[in-house]
Amino acid sequence: MSASTKDGEAVAPPGIRSGALFEEEQRYIAPGLQSIALFSRLAMDRGEGAWLYDVDGRKYLDFMAGVGVASVGHGHPRYARMVAEQVAKVSAGSFTSRHRLDFLKKLSRVAPEGLTRTQLYSSGAEAVEAAVRLAKSRTKKYEIVGFWGGFHGKTGGVLGVSGDKFKHGYGPLSPGLYLSPFPDPRRCPFGAKATHDCAAHSLEFLRELIRRSTSGAVAALIVEPIQGTAGNIIPPPGFLRGLREIADELGALLIADEMITGFGRTGRWFAVEHEGVVPDVMTIGKGMGGGFPVSGIVAGDDVASSEPFAAPSGSSSSYGGNPLAAAAAHAAILIMMEENLVERAKTVGEALLGRLREAAGRRPVIGDVWGRGLLIGVELVDPRTGNPLSNSLCREIFEECLKRGLLTMSYATPVRINPPLVIAHEEAIRGASIFEDALASFSSKHGF
Repeated sequence: MSASTKDGEAVAPPGIRSGALFEEEQRYIAPGLQSIALFSRLAMDRGEGAWLYDVDGRKYLDFMAGVGVASVGHGHPRYARMVAEQVAKVSAGSFTSRHRLDFLKKLSRVAPEGLTRTQLYSSGAEAVEAAVRLAKSRTKKYEIVGFWGGFHGKTGGVLGVSGDKFKHGYGPLSPGLYLSPFPDPRRCPFGAKATHDCAAHSLEFLRELIRRSTSGAVAALIVEPIQGTAGNIIPPPGFLRGLREIADELGALLIADEMITGFGRTGRWFAVEHEGVVPDVMTIGKGMGGGFPVSGIVAGDDVASSEPFAAPSGSSSSYGGNPLAAAAAHAAILIMMEENLVERAKTVGEALLGRLREAAGRRPVIGDVWGRGLLIGVELVDPRTGNPLSNSLCREIFEECLKRGLLTMSYATPVRINPPLVIAHEEAIRGASIFEDALASFSSKHGF
């Protein structure tokens, strides 16, 4: 069942068992869990494909995939078998393993041309920190430039290139980190004039920021090809190519943070492919492990060989690339290749995007819809003012979705929609219909 009822009305989760487990855990776990876990108060029992089942037996269509992590879905038999077989053998150590070799070989075939050297880690922030160290090793410079709205992890070394208020309250940030405006096509930071080229203006401003604010020792520009945490924001055409040119002019590296966008999420293996841009370094993770905590960096031979990064133990991590992580990553990439999940993300994503745009035509609370592959953003607005909905109102939409059996990050706007890549066309359309039903109920309540 997807929801229980009372007097004919759907009742929002959690059920009795989920609620009890959640409340008991709250007595032991530290505060700060992901919002969706705190707001839903669910305890999950199992999953199958694009569906999750809680301990009360309710089922939910998953439109968030652990924020892009569950690329091959939940409970995939082959994934489960490969990981289980490996954990029964050996799970720790940096020695060569068959799974690691096979994963690295497959990755080198689908990565942008020339990016053939990979080092593995256990978290996204750890990989970004490694990419920064590599850039400093290669260029012998020490400054890093990121962008407004960007998110690259929660560790101290990269917190300063997170372009939102998440870093507030932590005191002085690491020196040598700078932020420049990101060309959000919906609301360009430089205005919305009819003749305005937001990408060109952003690139021009970046050059001026580097000239006036840095000490002239920029080691790298770091950018998400599509900004995930900011709302799955796609920059205008030409922006990434412009960054490539500026990095070359500076003698700096271009780091593409593909943590969210990589491994088929956007309908290509990596999002930089949409513009034909080859970065010097990519950071990878989330969907690459299918649920196992594994991340990495990918670079070319020359860059990867830079010392001190390339010295023995210079780029390694205790957990990075261990046999268990390697088995998970190998299983995930095998499934992506054999089940053609990159193409599925493209075709199902196009259908889902189209269905959501149809809903926008009927529901004024939808201000805009955009996306690429199975990475979609939906802006929710007050139809009377055109202003984005408050978080408190978005929470009501989240609850309406939840009690209808849809897990989605609709507790804030833009809503980020990124289901598992294994989701079927019919399931994606069903999810969009549930989302529209939730919006209809919310709109009726508020007179929208």
